[in-house]
This record gives sequence, structure tokens and C-alpha cells, in this order.
Amino acid sequence: MLREDLRNVAIIAHVDHGKTTLVDAMLKQSHTFRDNQTVEDRVMDSNAIERERGITILAKNTSLNYKGVKVNVVDTPGHADFSGEVERVMMMVNGVLVLVDAAEGPMPQTRFVVQKALEMGHRLIIVVNKIDRPDARLNEVQDEILELLLELDASDDQLMSPVVWCSGRDGTATLDLNVQGKDLTPLFETILTHIKPMEADTEGPAQLLVSSIDYNDYVGRIGIGRIERGEIKQGQAVTVCNYNNLQLKNPGKIVNLYQIEGLNRTSCESAKAGDIVCFSGLEKINIGDTVCTPDCVEPHKFVKITEPTVEMTFSVNDSPFAGKEGKLVTTRHIRDRLFRELLKDVSLRVEETGSADSYRVCGRGEMHLSILIENMRREGYEFQVSTPRVMFKDIDGVKCEPMERLIVDVPDDATGAVFQSMGNRKGELLHMSAVGTRTRLEFIVPARGLFGYKSEFLTSTKGEGVMSSVFFEYQPYKGELQRRNTGSLIAFETGEAVTYGLFNAQGRGTLFIGAGTPVYEGMIVGESPKSEDINVNVCKTKHLTNTRSSSSDDALRLITPKKMSLEECLEFIGDDELLEVTPKSIRIRKRILDSELRAKARAKEKKGE
Repeated sequence: MLREDLRNVAIIAHVDHGKTTLVDAMLKQSHTFRDNQTVEDRVMDSNAIERERGITILAKNTSLNYKGVKVNVVDTPGHADFSGEVERVMMMVNGVLVLVDAAEGPMPQTRFVVQKALEMGHRLIIVVNKIDRPDARLNEVQDEILELLLELDASDDQLMSPVVWCSGRDGTATLDLNVQGKDLTPLFETILTHIKPMEADTEGPAQLLVSSIDYNDYVGRIGIGRIERGEIKQGQAVTVCNYNNLQLKNPGKIVNLYQIEGLNRTSCESAKAGDIVCFSGLEKINIGDTVCTPDCVEPHKFVKITEPTVEMTFSVNDSPFAGKEGKLVTTRHIRDRLFRELLKDVSLRVEETGSADSYRVCGRGEMHLSILIENMRREGYEFQVSTPRVMFKDIDGVKCEPMERLIVDVPDDATGAVFQSMGNRKGELLHMSAVGTRTRLEFIVPARGLFGYKSEFLTSTKGEGVMSSVFFEYQPYKGELQRRNTGSLIAFETGEAVTYGLFNAQGRGTLFIGAGTPVYEGMIVGESPKSEDINVNVCKTKHLTNTRSSSSDDALRLITPKKMSLEECLEFIGDDELLEVTPKSIRIRKRILDSELRAKARAKEKKGE
């Protein structure tokens, strides 16, 4: 039968093209909230880090009702590092809304998510958002979208996808640019008419594919997914199986069953094929598992998630300040937390290493891993991480490395600096075009060449440039790259940084700390403009004498130190350095803290070369 009373759609787009803001407007205009209910902006970004950074990290489910039809909406991340979230939720929907910024047009992540939607045969609705921007390029953007669909070998039906012109902030939509939009009715109507109802076998043996995992302290693990066939009932005995692990056959029972109504989960007795439901009672359930009736165990095929391309080493903190600020500091704590993250993040890989106190963690990019680090430190964990490294592959006997498709949007006078930087990073220019008063450049560049580039890019474009990248493919190794051409200012002794010592050190480079900061020998306190490291004594106090000169009591003026964020620290650290992460502090340090041992190791390394 056709589920005429149901539509399952996902909203996909590049980062910051307005997905979550549009979902806000859709929920309000469908009267999901009470008229007098106070609702925050970007209500779907419920995670604290999401609200702080203004980005979506986790895919989330909501629903609304329009003309008696329930529309399940999945809001997805736009950043390339979290594209695994987009890939797994594609199995839950029958159609997608492809959001494109009216000024920026299709960007790298737009290409990636549209390609995934086309591969799964989903119907598309093109939503050109932010049409009220003064720099909007409506006709050009429409042509660029069509070119993208042609490049990705879209079917004739997908090429004829309807275009809806929207302003998510104002909550308006129109199908004709000559007609002013009043509300989102044209978008709702297009969803009902263009997204086909799911053909569901509601009478067959039950089958549910798990696409997401949540956790609750009271009921434990909660599986989220779409019922592919039959009917699921509360209290029903089931068997859990997996398409990629045919040996898995765990019996269990559905204890609690919920349907998503607005932003809430409502308990229900049963649900039929096509419904997106949440359930508890199966403690070992994982993403990609299939829940079936015991007399018909048929695992459902699950999408193959793209492999990670960046790795880091997480290890127990062994600095002189270890254990002073964190509660969860042992190997067991860190191991349990990392392997628990695997249960809900399908893009992550965690492996044991030869050392008992360190683990190899692989992800999609620096931001993907930095969000994990930030979550762990907020939960009270203390540990240290190595510099990010790309994951090489051996393909037909050739060493290959991951390449990124990089798109930058810069003022015309900044293109020279970008070309020079890309040349140093072995980037290849694919395309160059004018977008209004700016220039858009598209490169294929090694993923390792982008480590630490963001801060340099913002400096060279005076903060006006926009850059974004997405994984392209593996290509033969491009040769050695210099990760960084600056050195570090290293604390010479353990103690507390004082004004006199910092005043003498600030002439050597840019400081990261201020007066009163505890430091230890081998801790990095600043950046040197020279390529070699410099030892500085920031704990040095002024020598006391009986003689006083007229200028001896003058106040020493310190330059405001540069406060490094977690991402900036990850970009900064070199191969011989580590990042110490605690709930209260982030410190950069050398692997070898003692200056004499460090000098001997460096001499030995040069001799070995």
C-alpha cells in the first residue's frame, strides 16, 4: 500500500546555507508549537557546542503535520567532516530538500550530499535559500545547480526537479520570482506533490533498519530508524541481525516504542512500515543493525560509509601537571569513552596501538576529531593528543594520499596570495570564475596541505575570504610538504609566568600565555617567527639590588597574548609536539620535555639522515 498520510524527507546542504533556520520556520508555520510558546532560534541545534559554534553536528529528527499528512524531517550537518551523519540518514527518507545559498551557489558539500541522494534514487526539491540577500545571483545559481546535476549523471526525473525560492529567516517561499512569497505554503505543497509516498508492505513480517543511536540514563540505548516492512509493537519479541555480519542474531524485546511528534518523542503501542520510530530494550543495538521478527530474520542492506582520512593518537596525560584538573584520567577511562563513541558515530575508527596507554583514532577531518576532544574534556576527561596525520593507502603498489576539493571565495586583490599558498601546498587549479565582485577558485590539494592553512588564509584575505573543502579521491603521493615554517617558544623551567620574564620573552615572538599562568619545562608558551625553536625563561624575576634608578619602577607593558582555540592548537602542533587537554586548560608541549634530551634526540635524528 501507499502511505499517503506520510512523507519522509531530509534537508541537505553546504554548511551555513540555512537548513536549521528553514526547519525553524517550517515547524512554526505548521503550528507544531503553541501560539504563545517561547521557542529559541535554531531549535534543532540542541547540543551546547552546536549553539556555541552555530553549526549542526548531529543529524536530528523532527516532524510536522500539513493537511493531515505527517512530514518526518531530518536536519543534517553541512560540514564535510560530519558527512557520515548525512550518509546514514539517507536510508530513512524518500526524498530530499537540497538547499543552496542564493549568493554562494553550490559548494563542495552540496556536491557530496547531492551525489549521495542521486545514488540512492531519491527525488529532489531544489530550495534556493536567502533570496533576500543583496548579493543574490538567482539566475546564475539556478544554472549552476543544473550544471551540477548534469555532472553527477542525474536521471531525467531528477533533472526536472522543482525549484522553490525561499527566505528561511523571513519564512517565505514562492515558485515564481515575480510573485512575492507570503509564507512557506508553496514549499509544503511541493513536498506533498513531488515527494512520492512510500510503497509499504504493512502486512509482511516486521523489519526495521537502525540508522541512528541515542542514549538515555533511564532506559539505556535508544535505536532510531524507519520500519521497512510490517508492523512493530511495544513488547514484541524480535531478533537483531546485520547485513555485514551474518553471524549476528541477538534475540530481544521492544520495551518502549516512540514516534516523533514535533520535537518530542510520544509513546505509542505500534507503528507501521514507513514510520520513523525510536525504541529501547535492545542494549547491544548498533547503527546498521536490522530488527526483525524471530521467524523471518532478513537483514536489510545498509549504506557503505566513506572511510576516514585523518588520524590522531589519543594517550594518557603524562605531563608534570597530570591529574590536577581532570577526574577521568586513566587508560581504562579513555578507552571506554573512545569505544563508546563508536556506537553512535559511524565515521569514526578507534584502534589499539603497541602502547597500552595510547589509541589510534581516525576521522573525517580536524573538526570531526576536535569535536570529540571538546566533548571529552567537557565530560571531565584529561588526556593528550598528537598532531593530525593523513591516512595513506597502498593502491596497486603505489603509495596514495587523500586529496581534497577546495573552493575559496576571495576578494580580487587576494587571489595572488592564495595561488602562492596553493603552489607551496602542491594544489592544482581546476576552475576560476568571477562571482559578483569576488573571485571563486577551485583546487585539488593534498589533505595534509590544508592542515594549518585556515589561519594563514584568513590573514592573507584580511578576514574576507571563505573557504571550504570536501574529500575528492586518493591520488599518488605528491611528495614532502613543509607543515609549518615557524618555531616554538619553549618554557625553560617549571614555575609561574611573571611579567618580567614575559616582557623579555615577547620580543622573541608571539606569546600564548599571560602573567600568572603555571608552566613547566618543555611547555610551549608562544610562536617564534624563525624556523627553529627558542627556549625562554618566562618565570625569571627581576634581580633585586640596593640601587634604585629613576626608571627602575616603570611599569612593564605586555602585549596581549594570543589565545589559541582547540582547532588552532591542532593546526599549530608539529610532529615532535603534543596537545595536553584537560577540562580547564589546553596546553601545547614538546614530546621530550627536557631541553638537553631534546637536543640530543634532534642531533641523533640529523645524524641518522
